[in-house]
Amino acid sequence: MAMTLVEKLLADHSGRREVRAGEIVHARVDMILANDVTAPISIQEFYRMGARRVFNREAVAMVPSHFAPSPTIQAAANIQAMRQFAREQDLPYFFEIGRMGIEHVLLPEEGLVVPGDVVIGADSHTCTNGALGCFATGMGSTDIAAAMALGETWLRVPETLRVVYYGRRKPWVTAKDLVLHTIGRIGVAGALYQALEYTGEAVRDISMEGRFTMANMAIEAGAKTGIFEVDEVTLAWEEGRARRPPRIFRGDPGARYAGEVEIDVSRVEPQVAFPHLPENTRPVSEAAALGVRIDQAFVGSCTNGRIEDLRLAARVLRGRRVHQDVRMIVIPASQRVYRQAMAEGLLDCFVEAGAAVSTPTCGPCLGAHMGVLARGERAISTSNRNFVGRMGHRESEIYLASPAVVAASAVMGRIASPEELGLTEKDFLEVAGEAA
Repeated sequence: MAMTLVEKLLADHSGRREVRAGEIVHARVDMILANDVTAPISIQEFYRMGARRVFNREAVAMVPSHFAPSPTIQAAANIQAMRQFAREQDLPYFFEIGRMGIEHVLLPEEGLVVPGDVVIGADSHTCTNGALGCFATGMGSTDIAAAMALGETWLRVPETLRVVYYGRRKPWVTAKDLVLHTIGRIGVAGALYQALEYTGEAVRDISMEGRFTMANMAIEAGAKTGIFEVDEVTLAWEEGRARRPPRIFRGDPGARYAGEVEIDVSRVEPQVAFPHLPENTRPVSEAAALGVRIDQAFVGSCTNGRIEDLRLAARVLRGRRVHQDVRMIVIPASQRVYRQAMAEGLLDCFVEAGAAVSTPTCGPCLGAHMGVLARGERAISTSNRNFVGRMGHRESEIYLASPAVVAASAVMGRIASPEELGLTEKDFLEVAGEAA
């Protein structure tokens, strides 16, 4: 029987020759993760069910990143619970302040997730890891507790919706713009409980960092996971990083798909998602014409806090100043990214432009700390969600965009394109080798 990429992965991890979409399977898991919001519940349920030891100490990662460094006593208590559990279970992958990063950036970066894995996490954006050719999905804290004890989980095999990208991108169009355009086209329920498989000739030119961004936002289309097939870009990124041998799966010719969407990337311009859903996308030219003024600009999060994102934002900001009415916040997504940005002079660029730079944290993305919005304020953000109240007050507004558009908007004081600052294709190509 011909199977999709996801069906191949789940058949392998379920000890079966084949599976079909719609079947319930019990799948072996390779990596389990939880953060400071979800882990305390998982830990409590782990012991309540009578478990005493995790099934494999090398397969459980605890990453405090949402409310870290702790802004409240409750946040400190949650991280304390994770710390105690990690010590009791002798877990090598508890990432304390100074080692930490945002979980969906940190684990692949550390080589803890490799191609061919099944990865589950108590966080919806666990699907980020699908960029590595994994089946990766978010689950509830009680499911994570059971998996920590048993080393397996149950799930329904999803159908697959293929998105085929072709053509050549315009300057300043990034992977973030492609995924925002895709969500704008199919809607926030367009891939409900499906695997969103990104493919096509244009995918070959997307860096791993860009693929992580696209896989991350599959959940914003309702998908169970987002996934790319492994190629030479994947394997080059994994070289010297993977802690286990990669396993490569590919979909079969003739496999059954739920549908296929074709996107000519040459017709896509930088995108802006308006409040209050990621599907409310508009081309930046249309958004800029509306003169939407902003109060805060944020570059960071598990979607766009990697080194390529910071390079892109810094290129736009170089020699310019953040508008006097705008607060700009830049948060590298991991310690490794922070140090690399420092070595490349990017942090100096941000500070000279008038931006604030923070230690790695999720922080403002979920309205936790380091940039909460007041009533009536507007933010343009590289994060993944712009729901009502996501970054603060229910009467605030969030606009989603790429690092380049966020940086240009920070300078102009309103939603703007980098080209409005006189930046050209040549400027884009200085950093686009990786950032595009």
